[in-house]
Amino acid sequence: MNNLKQLQDKVCVIVGAASLRGIGYATAELFAEHGAKIVALDVAMNDTVAEKIESEIKAKTGKTADILGIRTDIQSPESCDAAIEAALKRFGTVDAMVNSAAIVNGKGLLSISSDEFNQMININLKGAFNICQSVIKVFSKKSSGTIVNLASSAAQRGGGLVGGAHYAASKGGVISLTRTIAREFGSQGIRANVICPAMIETSMLDVLDDDRIASIVDAIPLKKAGKPLDVANACLFLASDMSSFITGATLDVNGGTHIH
Repeated sequence: MNNLKQLQDKVCVIVGAASLRGIGYATAELFAEHGAKIVALDVAMNDTVAEKIESEIKAKTGKTADILGIRTDIQSPESCDAAIEAALKRFGTVDAMVNSAAIVNGKGLLSISSDEFNQMININLKGAFNICQSVIKVFSKKSSGTIVNLASSAAQRGGGLVGGAHYAASKGGVISLTRTIAREFGSQGIRANVICPAMIETSMLDVLDDDRIASIVDAIPLKKAGKPLDVANACLFLASDMSSFITGATLDVNGGTHIH
C-alpha cells in the first residue's frame, strides 16, 4: 500500500455513495484510505446506510473513516445547498466533489416517454448542475476546489451497453457542463474534469445476462470488465494535486472499448 496520502485531511463530497457495489462507494473507500474526510450524499442515504459504509471501510482498509452521510435529492437545488451547508457545519470546508449519482435506462428512442426523458435529465444532468452550483459557491469563496463528474462512454459513442438516447444525451450534457465550469472558474482556482467509464461491474450491468456480458468483454481490447476501483483511482487522480494542471479534461476508463 502506498503510504503517501493524496487527500490527507481534505473534505471530499461523494455523490451517489449508498450502494456498496457502486463507483461512489469505491471512491469514498479509496479517498478515506488516502486521509480524506467523507461527505456521502445519496437519495437513499440514512443513518443505517452511513454506518454500513463506515463499517465496510473499516473492514476493507483497517481505518476508521470520518464520514458524514446526508440524504440528498440532487434534483432539488435546495437539497443540494442544505447538504453542502451540513458539510460546512461539520467540517468547516469542502475541498473536492465527485458526482457519480445517475440512473440508466436502455429503451429505444421511440419508446422513451416524455416523463422518462424528463426524469433522466432531471437526475443525471440537472442534478449534476445543482450539486456543482452548490459546491462552487464554497469553492469560489476559498479560490480552490476540484470537481469530478462521472459521465459515460455512451455520451461519446451514441448510446451505451445499457443506456438509451436519453441516457446518452444526459451524460453528453454532463461533459459539456464540466468543460464550461472548467473554463468559467479556472481563474478562481477551481478545476473540473469528467470521467467516462464503460463496462464497470456495478448494479447497472444486472440487466445483462452472462452470455451478453461475455460477448461484450470479448470485444474489449483489455479482455475484461472494469471494477469500481478502476474508476475510483481515476477520481483520486483528478481530485488530488496529482492533476493540478489538468482541467476541462475527459478521462476514459473503458478498457479500450471506445478509442477516439
